[in-house]
Amino acid sequence: MNDEKNETNGELDENSNQEINSPSDDFSDQQKSQSENVISENSSYRIQEKPTQQRTSESLPVAEKKKRNPYKIAFFSLGGIILVGGASYFGYQYYKDHQVEPVLENVCLDTDTKIYDAYKDAVVMVKHRYAFFAKIKGKEVVLNIPEASEQTLYGTAFFVDKQGNMISNNHVLQPWNSPETTDKINTDAGNIRRKIASILTTDISEDGYETFIASHWENASSEYHEDVDYDEGESGERNGEEFVESTDSSVDTASTAVDIAASIPQKNYISEDEIEVYMKTVDISVAVHNSSDEWLPSTIEKISEDSSVDLGVLQLTSKETPNTVVNIIDLQNAVTDDQTLRPGEKAVMIGYPLGEDLAQTISGIKVQLYNGQISKESDGTKIQYSVTSTHGASGSPIFNNCGQLIAVNFSGVEQIQGYNFGIIARQINSVYPFLASEVKVDHIN
Repeated sequence: MNDEKNETNGELDENSNQEINSPSDDFSDQQKSQSENVISENSSYRIQEKPTQQRTSESLPVAEKKKRNPYKIAFFSLGGIILVGGASYFGYQYYKDHQVEPVLENVCLDTDTKIYDAYKDAVVMVKHRYAFFAKIKGKEVVLNIPEASEQTLYGTAFFVDKQGNMISNNHVLQPWNSPETTDKINTDAGNIRRKIASILTTDISEDGYETFIASHWENASSEYHEDVDYDEGESGERNGEEFVESTDSSVDTASTAVDIAASIPQKNYISEDEIEVYMKTVDISVAVHNSSDEWLPSTIEKISEDSSVDLGVLQLTSKETPNTVVNIIDLQNAVTDDQTLRPGEKAVMIGYPLGEDLAQTISGIKVQLYNGQISKESDGTKIQYSVTSTHGASGSPIFNNCGQLIAVNFSGVEQIQGYNFGIIARQINSVYPFLASEVKVDHIN
């Protein structure tokens, strides 16, 4: 009994101890486990925070990604549309601002800029190369001698129709006929002619003229005259070796001299009358505004017969005005009543003063604009104005304040700027008829 009781008590004590110890142990174990989990979770969170976010993003459903992509596409598409639209707008504005528009009839171009924009492409730079040539017994010869070296002149011209016709000055198209140079050119031509006659003999073939003249030119003399006997002096006495008579001989000295002279080969020289020396165009071409080393071949069509009217007509060999020339300078709209041109009114010139020296830029040839005012009344042929000008501007169109042609620039005072002259527009009719009758065009209001 006692043993059973003790066993029973022992079981009770064991059970009691289990009941008492069990909750405490479980609670302790839970707290320890929870603490370990918290520490582990915090550490994991701090160490792996970024990768977790990446994995979260990567693990998003495809449907959710598709929901976000359209916004990005729309955003970038809108930005692209704005950029393209802006570029198109500003490009159009630039094109519009720089586009040459046809000039409407009877519309006044009331600013220098409008006049320039309207006619800059119609005004061209002229390059004229010319030199001395000789015609010997009807055979034209190129002279490869220092006195006949090629020369180059620059000027200006402007289109007046769609067939490539241009107006310029006579002295640009035929500089050898200019009053300032005619005397010198005639003198030089005479000297060259005499030098040729002093060396060119009749036994030289026509095909050998050019080579013979070039190779013997250093022996030529402009003092040659065909009516002078070069074996005698001015008194008619022989300048050569004198034959002294010998008193010890009965030799006939006269017959001896004739025999010696006959034994010397005689050369016959071509007469000056059979030699013509003149200046001639080697090449004449034009360049349009904004061109880059592009010269259009041209021909001289007409020169004014009146020496006081310094005008002429030049035409492209293609007989077609370039498409870049939107506005020709309309002679029908020119001011042909020069009495309406009053001192104090505006004068605008578009041209190429100093030729390539001033016109050439890194982006091509550029025409220039200069303005001033009419300073003296017309005399029926020319008019004076205060526009700045110099060599190369000859042939430039002169406009009034509305863009009507009033004159063609042709002359100036070299020493002082501001004293320049133009042939009035009505005189163009003498070389390029455009007036069916003497219809007078007044200023456009």
